[in-house]
Amino acid sequence: MPEAKNEEISRRDFIGRTGAGAVLAMNWPDVAGDIIPTKKAMKKIKISQVSSNFEREPLNPYRFKGSAITDSWQAVSMLESESGIRKVGLATQGVLWSDSTVFAAHSESAGNALMYAMSERALQMIKGTSFTSPVQLLDDLLPEVLAYGKKITSNPDLRKTFALNALVSVDNAAWLLFAQENNITKFDDLIPEAYRPGLSYRHEKVASIPSFAVGTAPDRIKQAADEGYFIMKLKTGSAGTQQEMIEKDIAFLTAVHKAVGHYETPYTKNGKIPYYFDPNGRYEKKETLLRFIDHAKKIGALDQIAVIEEPFAESNETFVGDLGVCIAADESAHTVEDAAHRIELGYSAIVVKAIAKTMSMTMKITQMAYEKKIPCFCADLTVNPILVDWNKNVAARLQPFPGMSVGLQETNGHQYYKNWERLMSYHPKASGTWIRTQKGVYPTDASFYAESGGILAPSQHYMDMFNG
Repeated sequence: MPEAKNEEISRRDFIGRTGAGAVLAMNWPDVAGDIIPTKKAMKKIKISQVSSNFEREPLNPYRFKGSAITDSWQAVSMLESESGIRKVGLATQGVLWSDSTVFAAHSESAGNALMYAMSERALQMIKGTSFTSPVQLLDDLLPEVLAYGKKITSNPDLRKTFALNALVSVDNAAWLLFAQENNITKFDDLIPEAYRPGLSYRHEKVASIPSFAVGTAPDRIKQAADEGYFIMKLKTGSAGTQQEMIEKDIAFLTAVHKAVGHYETPYTKNGKIPYYFDPNGRYEKKETLLRFIDHAKKIGALDQIAVIEEPFAESNETFVGDLGVCIAADESAHTVEDAAHRIELGYSAIVVKAIAKTMSMTMKITQMAYEKKIPCFCADLTVNPILVDWNKNVAARLQPFPGMSVGLQETNGHQYYKNWERLMSYHPKASGTWIRTQKGVYPTDASFYAESGGILAPSQHYMDMFNG
């Protein structure tokens, strides 16, 4: 394919653009691109050394989008500043989630290798450059990393989410370096002022939402409800033709409602267990989705459907504001501009993923949604325990979701990682009160906010990957 030269920026231009950030050291870009003055000048940080590594973690097969993942790459990016401070950022790569066409065109390992190569490209771009704002750094990186991804995947339509996923570890490392260089010790102080209103709430509890693959037996879902989980992510969009899919999905809805529909919870206004369905873009027509919704109405389950996430492919611009249920945008809400467009199409909630679309982009999206009075909640990417708390820091600060009294965060790593407890041991605050689910919720108490969920503390395991 021809090189997307107009989408790329040269290294010289990149250095000039990020270096110019020193002039704007007292400013942060807001969601519209305007300049918002802050009270404190931010330090100009020069990146002297970069490195990367990864670990492969085996999974119990997780089935969605008509396929399955069995191997999860934990990408690790290291940034070292001229002042000698070294920080390590993490990412869990989600190839099938972020671009199923890349997943289908390659072996599982090759798809992961392509995303990892994009992370490495970003690191090489910023070596020797300076930055004052992680948000601006991401804005400068994204166009060229996406263009590079299109080239190496031979996919001119590569989704922006694939590039954002590749940038998560770099973005996380930049935020950690930014925090220490500017003597910031709490997540609340890390949030640029322009984005603080959207992340200003303080939930005392955050729902821990497990995820169940297509075809999960209703008894397994009932077991989770018995364990205290009150909201569960239910993957639909069954394999097969559209006719086969809707018949299986309707049968699944019926079985779930029969198994747990009568359960009660103190965390919803109606006292009933809410359903969270995710077809992962498998529905091709609005009429097919209406069949699912009409069936829910027929069996008395409609008022328990809290949200249906991303029913259509991103290219399907069908208006969804007249379906009678909350439709949420996830994969299609790559950037703040994409999220705003989905809202215009009638999407009434935005799924945010600081662990899949970067913390920088998530801050922009949550602020825009806050201003438009569109609720947000956090979904997972089957990430490791440390990244669970990057997400939790967002989930605990989002405005309440309609009909709910706690923050919402999907977290399914404990279900799918074969070595979850070993991964837990890498968490720098593994004994924190907020770390483990307690009767369906994470207690986000005073210690959680005081310690920022542990995300600003170094993990010795991951730091050791760059020693020697």
